[in-house]
Amino acid sequence: MTVTTFICIYPAYLNNKKTIAEGRRIPISKAVENPTATEIQDVCSAVGLNAFLEKNKMYSREWNRDIQYRGRVRVQLKQEDGSLCLGQFPSRKSVMLYAAEMIPKLKTRTQKTGGGDPNLQQGEGSKKGKGKKKK
Repeated sequence: MTVTTFICIYPAYLNNKKTIAEGRRIPISKAVENPTATEIQDVCSAVGLNAFLEKNKMYSREWNRDIQYRGRVRVQLKQEDGSLCLGQFPSRKSVMLYAAEMIPKLKTRTQKTGGGDPNLQQGEGSKKGKGKKKK
């Protein structure tokens, strides 16, 4: 009998836009906005976990079929003999919380938020401004 040593992590588990019913598995305060499977794989690999991406897998509760919501990451938690690969990750939840903590610190995230958010805020701000002027 072989021991199942890999766990699955879907982006929905870490997504703060999802409810628990929709598949989130960590507290909203620690969750990330729309994480991707690639980002999860990046942070897991960077810390030394054996992680690989399955691009065409879909989370069963994910209704949106867009490419950005696709993917699943398989992470090796335990060796064949049942011992932990890394002592700092004793459970699947510990891996999810770590990934959610590290994804916002990724360079791709910090660059995207720097360039994209101000534009969104300006758009919202102008809408709010027009509303106030009418009063």
